[in-house]
Amino acid sequence: MATGKHRTTKRSSGGSYASTVTTIVFVCIFLLGVWMLNSNSYASSNKPTNRISQNSSARYSFRKVPIAFEDNPGDLPEDAIQPDDGSGTRFDHPGSGSNETKPRVDKQPHVEKEVEEIQMPEESRMTENRNTERIPKVDNTTGIEDHARKGEHQEKKINKQTHVTGGDKTSVVNNEEQSTSDEEQEKSENDMKMDATGGNDKGGMVSDDEHDTTEDEQEQSQKEETSKDQTQQNEEKPVESESHSQKETKQPAEEVKTESETNTTVIVIASTKDSKEAAGGSTMMVDGSSSGIPMESNESKKEWKTQAGESVNEKERQQQDRSDVAETTAYHKWELCNVTSGADYVPCLDNENAIKKLAGRHHFEHRERHCPEVGPTCLVPIPEGYKSPIPWPQSRDKIWFHNVPHKSLANIKGHQNWVKVTGEFLTFPGGGTQFIHGALHYIDMLQQAVPEIEWGKHTRVVLDVGCGVASFGGYLFDKNTLTMSFAPNDEHESQIQFALERGIPAITAVMGTRRLPFPSNVYDLIHCARCRVPWHKEGGMLLLEVNRLLRPGGYFVWSATPVYRKYGEDSIIWNEMSALTVAMCWELVTVTKDELNNVAAAIYRKPESNECYSGRKKQEPPMCKPDDDPNAAWYIPLQACMHNNPIGDIERGSRWPEEWPARVQTPPYWLTKSQFGIYGNPFPDDFKADYDHWKQVVSKSYMSDLGLNWTNVRNVMDMNAGYGGFAAALKDLKLWVLNVVSTSSPDTLPIIFERGLFGIYHDWCESFSTYPRTYDLLHADHLFFMLAKRCKITPVVVEIDRIVRPGGKLIVRDDSSTIMEVEQLLKSLHWEVHLTSSMNQEGILSAQKSTWRPDIYATGS
Repeated sequence: MATGKHRTTKRSSGGSYASTVTTIVFVCIFLLGVWMLNSNSYASSNKPTNRISQNSSARYSFRKVPIAFEDNPGDLPEDAIQPDDGSGTRFDHPGSGSNETKPRVDKQPHVEKEVEEIQMPEESRMTENRNTERIPKVDNTTGIEDHARKGEHQEKKINKQTHVTGGDKTSVVNNEEQSTSDEEQEKSENDMKMDATGGNDKGGMVSDDEHDTTEDEQEQSQKEETSKDQTQQNEEKPVESESHSQKETKQPAEEVKTESETNTTVIVIASTKDSKEAAGGSTMMVDGSSSGIPMESNESKKEWKTQAGESVNEKERQQQDRSDVAETTAYHKWELCNVTSGADYVPCLDNENAIKKLAGRHHFEHRERHCPEVGPTCLVPIPEGYKSPIPWPQSRDKIWFHNVPHKSLANIKGHQNWVKVTGEFLTFPGGGTQFIHGALHYIDMLQQAVPEIEWGKHTRVVLDVGCGVASFGGYLFDKNTLTMSFAPNDEHESQIQFALERGIPAITAVMGTRRLPFPSNVYDLIHCARCRVPWHKEGGMLLLEVNRLLRPGGYFVWSATPVYRKYGEDSIIWNEMSALTVAMCWELVTVTKDELNNVAAAIYRKPESNECYSGRKKQEPPMCKPDDDPNAAWYIPLQACMHNNPIGDIERGSRWPEEWPARVQTPPYWLTKSQFGIYGNPFPDDFKADYDHWKQVVSKSYMSDLGLNWTNVRNVMDMNAGYGGFAAALKDLKLWVLNVVSTSSPDTLPIIFERGLFGIYHDWCESFSTYPRTYDLLHADHLFFMLAKRCKITPVVVEIDRIVRPGGKLIVRDDSSTIMEVEQLLKSLHWEVHLTSSMNQEGILSAQKSTWRPDIYATGS
């Protein structure tokens, strides 16, 4: 008995041991299975074993739509919803009648159902459905297509996942995981059944609390991935024009290619008087060419100089407190400016408090810019009886009197055919002090005297000093020549305002104590007809400023009494002027007489080399110091010295530009592929892409989609001109564009002049040197975003309101939040906002100024 009992005990012990081992093995297998399931739920998206979170992330990324399209219902294009392998669609077909993606019931073991429950908790599926419902029904919307391509591109890289569709649900099966044997799945099922019926809950099953935690953590993980995808989308916004796709040099080539596709954006236009398409409000499709060009690259800021960096005085002036803009524009109480100049208020020229503090006025300091520390936010009144300006070219001969209601100049200069009052018009016979019988005869006389001048080909860009009412520049348009005319705001009342009302380019400026706001070596010809500038005094300081601006080989035309009157003071001035020009190495080409007008003009030519400078017996005027930058021009004091001429083969100014119009599309010779442009590409590519971009924008968008009547547009200003591509694209229209290069932007103004266009330096944190109501169209491309770092937007918008004529237009291209802020300000000023659109954080706005003015005056303007 004892022996048998002993044997029985051994067998029982062995059976118990085997059962225990079997149980432990099953538990381990079950724990391994649970661990594998959980690891699939929580694994990083970068690991190839993650088939759940990766694919979920891809689907979420695919279904996200830019916020700009939230309110636009519509169907997705078929090519936007097809997977790369063509195995099926991620969305129901538009004709299915449902915008939701419904789950499909798979005939798989309940283990896979539990996996899916962990993968897609109810709240996550609801979020996905909501995202699906928000997808707009917009055909051929590239913003969505690009987004779809990004999702597909990401899914390609995730273990070559295969999309299996059937019924109403889309499931994703990993090819590697699919190789798991049915036997292993059955083991996992058996383990789960055993533990569910009698096994140890703690060892073999996930408790309810743990399961809830798993779902919460999975939901949080999906939210984080969704947020990460959205951040990546914001950082990888599509380049808005094919011509600028090269900017994204650090992205993979495939991504750059998909992002450079031509965009199509939805534009909402309010009713306008000028646009038939916009009547009553409508939704229209605008070609993607209307998208803005890329922002300036960080590299460009390193390689390109700015006026703020070149001008020492500007650095000191920028020490003033210009805090970041964070202002509320929902409500603003507008008032009229309470100033002596009334409807002709120019803030930087009518600053009476600053002018009173000047130490002297002998050098016309009181005619120079003296801007208020804070830009005005009051509005300039409109003259009573103001009418829409007369269109060009009729405006060259007459303007409405009530638009510029001043008679004094007509009384003073009427006998010289400057301007006359004729009923309700001011008329301009085309004369001037030196060409009473008309400017055209005078212009032809100059070319006959020096055929090399060749207006409109060799000579394209001209500066007219002391221009009067700018008839000289007005008639040079007939010769295909651009003229920048300027004169001070002096006793010749509103002469520049007359010029601009006539449709002739002009600014208020004076030859005083500072350099003019232009770079060196850019003007083909500079003209002075009785301009009353004392060229010969103070070591020739003012004539040396002309020398700075004039191209090597360029001409200076001086038509004044000392040229043809050889007695008294005129004789003295002529002798001093002759000695000065010889010392400056200028060549007196000819003195030509105009028998019709009984005047004469001396024509000088600037040297092209430096040989004469070094060979002078007396070094007067002296040469400027080597560290004196001739291109620094913003609030820079004049100096009585000369700069050496550029002589290197690739030095700017060493060659004469190509003849017009070839020069407008020719990249400047001094900028090569080894140098990067302002958008981050090799310069020639940057230049060409910019020109192509603006030609496309103008032809496909601006000419038709902005509600502009271009026949009424004459005076145009590009407030942030870059290379001048916008102006170049408009070169064939009967208008002119003043290209403004901000002092804080890369100094591209020499390039603009090289193209046969013209422009000026300016800081838009200050008022511009022009009269009110002088421009038909202002164009601001990514200007406000740049300015917001240095000054408030409100004074800039008020300055725009001052400059633009009633009925004039404004086009703004900027980031979406800035567009919204500008739009609110314009609406508070009673501008009609015709168009607003935003896409990929970029926006465009088109608005028209009304005749509204407030009824009350400011108390302390």
